[in-house]
Amino acid sequence: MSRHSKFLLLFLLLPLLLPAQGFNSLLGDESILNAQTKQVNQFFRRFNGEESVTGNRFYPGDKDYRNKDLRRRYLNTLFDQQNASMTDPMRDAFTADVLANGKEQYLNFHAGQWFAEVTTRFLYQGKEETLTLFMKLEQENLGYKWVISNVYFSHFNKMFTSNQETGSHFLHPLSHELDFMNLIRVFKDKDFVELYTAKEYKPDYLTLFLYEFKKGNLKFKSVSKVKFHFFQINGWYFELSEFNRPGSNSGWLISGLVKIDENQKDLLLNYIYKE
Repeated sequence: MSRHSKFLLLFLLLPLLLPAQGFNSLLGDESILNAQTKQVNQFFRRFNGEESVTGNRFYPGDKDYRNKDLRRRYLNTLFDQQNASMTDPMRDAFTADVLANGKEQYLNFHAGQWFAEVTTRFLYQGKEETLTLFMKLEQENLGYKWVISNVYFSHFNKMFTSNQETGSHFLHPLSHELDFMNLIRVFKDKDFVELYTAKEYKPDYLTLFLYEFKKGNLKFKSVSKVKFHFFQINGWYFELSEFNRPGSNSGWLISGLVKIDENQKDLLLNYIYKE
């Protein structure tokens, strides 16, 4: 028997010669593959208890649809176990709030209160730069689409002076009597021109981004990272990130968890948007 024939025979007999566990370990344990949350939509289904452990989808009317025990088991696996900042008591408190009797909470793909943070690479003034796009779902006719809702770009941020006391940068209340001829002070130094704007003025980085792109000053290169921010669970915020690593604790997992009240939400949003 040739060497090739011996190898082929050994491969065919291998499942019979090895115990089942050993064979699965040799070829790759399918249970690990099933445990990985490979898609964001799958994260929604597992969080809500709308999918079996083998990946079969449940629908309203199925006996295991949104089963609380199933949800509890899933929730224990949907956290990044390597993140020490999410302690066991914190995860337990979050799970308890989500599964509270009579007050169960579910994620809704179309309900808003969640958005994507997309880290991209653009060519700007001849140099490759990082630019962050914030995306949200928007309804259109009978469907939905992703749209750009906000932008962060360090070059835009540096272009505007941070909120500060105007000091000597103001126009006298009687400037109108001078036919505003003192506007020459406003446009003398471009670094401080925004200090002469109204208190409620806020730079519109999205419009600036579109302008720079249309002028050809920004050229898209690639997407380097995506994560999601969720505010759908009452009293909580969590971040969803993708982890590509060996083992079952991989795929789309909760990578950050914070207990917040409504008053803290705007502060957190400002932090996320880097405002």
